[in-house]
Amino acid sequence: MEHGFLRVAAATPKIKVADCEYNKDQMIELIEKAAENRVKVLVFPELCITGYTCSDLFEQDVLLSAAKEALLRVCEATKGKNMVVFVGLPFEWNGCLYNTAAVLFEGEILGLIPKRNIPNYSEFYEARYFTVGIEEAIYIQIGEKNIPFGTNILFECRTIAGLILAAEICEDVWVPCPPSISHALAGATVIANLSASDETTGKDIYRLNLVAGQSARLISGYIYADAGEGESTTDLVFSGHNIIAENGTILKQTKRFQNQMIIADLDLDRLRCERRKQSTFEPRKQKDYLIVPFCMKNTEEKELLRQIEPMPFVPSKKEEREKRCEEILSIQAMGLKKRLEHTNCQNAVVGISGGLDSTLALLVTVRAFDLLGMKREQITAVTMPCFGTTDRTYQNAVMLAKILQVTCKEVPLKEAVLLHFKDIEQDVKIHDVTYENAQARERTQVLMDIANKQNGMVIGTGDMSELALGWATYNGDHMSMYGVNASVPKTLVRYLVKYYADICRVEALEKILLDILDTPVSPELLPPEDGKISQKTEDIVGPYELHDFYLYYILRFGYHPQKILKMAEQAFDGKYERETIKKWLKTFYKRFFSQQFKRSCLPDGPKVGSVAVSPRGDLRMPSDAVSKKWLEEVENF
Repeated sequence: MEHGFLRVAAATPKIKVADCEYNKDQMIELIEKAAENRVKVLVFPELCITGYTCSDLFEQDVLLSAAKEALLRVCEATKGKNMVVFVGLPFEWNGCLYNTAAVLFEGEILGLIPKRNIPNYSEFYEARYFTVGIEEAIYIQIGEKNIPFGTNILFECRTIAGLILAAEICEDVWVPCPPSISHALAGATVIANLSASDETTGKDIYRLNLVAGQSARLISGYIYADAGEGESTTDLVFSGHNIIAENGTILKQTKRFQNQMIIADLDLDRLRCERRKQSTFEPRKQKDYLIVPFCMKNTEEKELLRQIEPMPFVPSKKEEREKRCEEILSIQAMGLKKRLEHTNCQNAVVGISGGLDSTLALLVTVRAFDLLGMKREQITAVTMPCFGTTDRTYQNAVMLAKILQVTCKEVPLKEAVLLHFKDIEQDVKIHDVTYENAQARERTQVLMDIANKQNGMVIGTGDMSELALGWATYNGDHMSMYGVNASVPKTLVRYLVKYYADICRVEALEKILLDILDTPVSPELLPPEDGKISQKTEDIVGPYELHDFYLYYILRFGYHPQKILKMAEQAFDGKYERETIKKWLKTFYKRFFSQQFKRSCLPDGPKVGSVAVSPRGDLRMPSDAVSKKWLEEVENF
């Protein structure tokens, strides 16, 4: 698939034990179905050609011959499918029997991977039949062809960047040092596991955590195909618990006890980016591995078979979202608590506007003071009405300070700003950038000077989305002594304030917070119209939900603009047209590159998530980098 996505599947056929002909037909039917869904990698369970529960029948030549014949028929069925298929079967070589995974592509057997770890405990007694698989790859003859055989084999697609396949079999992933660790360090990005894991109470949770953890540890895709209904129930029951995971995230899993095929789209670009960034992921030389190349057609899908969340910074589930909000508030408050303790600072100054960002900063400051056992009166909340202030935001700011029991101070700015305009010969009727920034800088000067008088600290209110866009006045709201919101995106600020409203248990506070949430985002630097806010930020720079989407995928994974556009089209389907998404993506790139100089000198502030723009931490970017190539790619999509 284009844009770095790979469609994969795990399928559990309903088999008949020891009936290779029947089982072959079931697998071919699933291969056809997978091809209709444009699957590129399909994984079947362990020993699925014969059935895992054949027991002593594995010693019968009739069964082994039938298994090899069925393999060749399944292999033929892969012709013209543009799909790699992993099939499990018993295979005899050099007087020994091996539990293997055959790797099939376009009518060819690319290789045979033997199981490395043979369980012989509790209900498992595989050592009665099977030999431990060899690691170093050799060639064995199947029909007229020499086929690679061994655990240390990688299958590299030469036409799809980042697609390198490897396999392990069931117990291999349950041991302390799974073969997949070596596979990933040798370059494998997608691991197939052909499994026959019987079902016992609670085992599904362990299995799910095991697969998710292994995909996270290896920074890989992991396709786990499990045996299901059809296996012998003499002593065991198999549930067909198929799982597809990507770097710790479960993309899909089947309902147990229902033989199913699950399909998902892995993001190979994400895996490559994570490995590049993680300096402790140290690849090994591939000298111990045989690399088997193959070429697969790269196709484009209209719709991705994975959920693209429109707000990647905000968990979609309420329980997870609330947990995230509590964590972030704690990180912000603990960061400020340490800074106050270290500087022996007894006072804090917060500029409050009645908007979201300053509200969050004040709530965090209150929490930090409570943790320190310091009086809330030592927090000075300063409201600074000027040309653009509306009665609604002013009243909300004053009431918020009163309810939180902090000291409220009002400093009107009109007179000071008008005097400044006279000094610099600025016409008050010209509402240009000077008109706006002069107010923003006056606000900051007032806050800094009040903090000096109180031997206090100015708490920054600006959020990460504003910093990414450069939507801050240099040496104005851009500056503070500690920026508690510096790594909190705008979309998440809203949910943090809402969470605080939900848990505060103070009716008056809840009412004020909900009204603040309902207020349009604005710097309030232009005069209101009919008493209402006239300057709405999102009308000027674009919707913050789009910009946060772009910010996440640009900084977290370094995606191409065209990939981000495709993902945004799906995530915001029905809400924004393609041209609107393109327009604001161009705006984002232009501002993100041109405004780096503001981020290069940011005040300290705590990192709360996986993305941040601190020049001392996550984003070391030159202030004079050129956005030309990114913008060209957006235009050409």
